[in-house]
Amino acid sequence: MLTLNLRNLERNGLITRTVHPTAPPSVEYALTPLADQIRDPLEALADWARRAVPDLLAARRAYDART
Repeated sequence: MLTLNLRNLERNGLITRTVHPTAPPSVEYALTPLADQIRDPLEALADWARRAVPDLLAARRAYDART
């Protein structure tokens, strides 16, 4: 599953993949400038998620109590 996700990220231009000819072979991944453009929005989303945890947990408890 990880390999599939990494390949899709590479296909979409979000990461680069560099294979180093070592024994055993090693692979290095790096973000592209395109991926760097989404860093701030993702950090904002992560900040929101951390602040929203108490409300999310309360919503889950309320839902579970109803079902």
